[in-house]
Amino acid sequence: MNDEIRLRALSEFLKMKRAKLQPAMVGLPLGGRRRTTGLRREEVAQLAGVSTTWYTWLEQGRDIKVSISVLEAVSDALRLNKDEKRYLFGLALEEAKNAGIPMEEGELITPSIRRILSELHYCPTIITDRRSYIVGWNEAAAQVFLDFNMLSLENRNLIELLFARKELRALAVNWEHFAKGFLSIFRTYLGQYMADDWYSEFIETMIDKYPDFEVMWNESEVSSAPEVMIEFRHSKAGKMLYNLTSLQVHGMNDLRCSIYTPVDGSGTEEKLKQLLKRESK
Repeated sequence: MNDEIRLRALSEFLKMKRAKLQPAMVGLPLGGRRRTTGLRREEVAQLAGVSTTWYTWLEQGRDIKVSISVLEAVSDALRLNKDEKRYLFGLALEEAKNAGIPMEEGELITPSIRRILSELHYCPTIITDRRSYIVGWNEAAAQVFLDFNMLSLENRNLIELLFARKELRALAVNWEHFAKGFLSIFRTYLGQYMADDWYSEFIETMIDKYPDFEVMWNESEVSSAPEVMIEFRHSKAGKMLYNLTSLQVHGMNDLRCSIYTPVDGSGTEEKLKQLLKRESK
């Protein structure tokens, strides 16, 4: 990713986080009528112990010298969580890694991961790589979401499928909330692999192809492992409730495992069992 795109992403992120903080949240007085949403730049600078000019330049995306200690202070001032802090450091210090050419699909799913997928009979589970391509799934996921076997790897990008496939838009009752969760994960990869031009090219393509993507992308947070309850309206099984847990698979391949666990007492597991039984005939 070139410096212009990196610094613009840094600027947008800092502005977004500043706008979400109110003076009372950080122990500052309201201070009369305010023209800006959230904190003023000078208030963030005060909290971080830096000059207003320096912080303004940082937020404007100017190519200035930054240090780890100062970024720590800015992170504290903006109340960033660990994922957001990692994202900030990746943008400001340009210490992101370029992992080079991704491995072939068959090399990504190890025997142990295949065993996990097969054991989670009634928990739809999807494995994605660092670019959000779906590289592994179980039969439960194929029945609840899509038959991924019908798609080639280049057409199995999870982020694009969420916007491109009408059945996925219709599946989640609160589709925007559902999609934003995955966008927040995707943003952590962007911060981690800032040197990989694929990300900026992919984002530009998504903005061109899907009008609502840009708005949701600009509103998305940064989170490596959101845990949420999701309500689906499946075309064959009806109402289904799942707890989504997203786990990073440790190892050189940087994979992510998204597990949808049926909510107890919701009847979801029973509906999935019937769906799998019907489809196996």
